[in-house]
Amino acid sequence: MNCSRRLRPRARDAPGLALVTRFVLATANPHKASEICAVLEPLGYTLLERPEHVGDVEETEATLEGNALLKARALVEATALAALADDTGLFVDGLEGRPGVHSARYAGEHATFAQNVAKLLGELNGVPAASRRAAFRTVIAVAYPDGSEFWVEGVLAGRIIESPRGDGGFGYDPVFVPDDAGGRTLAELSGEEKNALSHRGLALRALAEGLVK
Repeated sequence: MNCSRRLRPRARDAPGLALVTRFVLATANPHKASEICAVLEPLGYTLLERPEHVGDVEETEATLEGNALLKARALVEATALAALADDTGLFVDGLEGRPGVHSARYAGEHATFAQNVAKLLGELNGVPAASRRAAFRTVIAVAYPDGSEFWVEGVLAGRIIESPRGDGGFGYDPVFVPDDAGGRTLAELSGEEKNALSHRGLALRALAEGLVK
C-alpha cells in the first residue's frame, strides 16, 4: 500500500471538526488501496493503512451499502479517526444479479480471484450474449467519530466475455468489458484509463464532491 501511511496513535479528533482530510482505510487489499489513493491523495487527502491489530470486519449485511457502513463504523470504533470503507459487487443479468454482494467470496470464503472468475464463467457457459450484460457497482462509505456518516456509489455497465483477457487489474477485471472501453477488458486498460471510467473511480469522484472541504 505504497501511497498510504502507517497509522500512529493520536488523540480523538475534536468534536464538530469541520475540515477532515485524514482517513483510515478499512480495506487491506493493496489493489483497492492503490486505486483509492490514486484518486484522493492528489486532491489533498491523507489516507492511512488499517492498523495491523484490526482484523477484517465480517460482512453480514445484505447490501453493499450495509457492508460498507459496517466496515467504516468498525474502523472509527477501533481508531477514533474518520474512516473510509468500500464494498463492490458484480451483478450479471443472466445470473439474476449474482454474484452481487457475494462477489469477493463467490467460490468460497477464501476463494482466489481466479477461482471466482472460473465459477462465474462456468455458470455462464452457453449463456447468450444478450444475457451476459453486467454491471459493477461500488459503494464507498465514510464514518466520522461524531457518529455522522454518508455513502456514495459508482456504477459501470458492460458485459462478461467467455475467457479472460489482460494482465492488469484484479478480481473479475479480465472478463469484464465496459461499454466505453473500445472492446477491451478492465484488465487490458492502463491504471489511468481504468481510474477514469471504473465503478470505483466514479464512486471516488462522487466521494470527493461529497466530502466537506
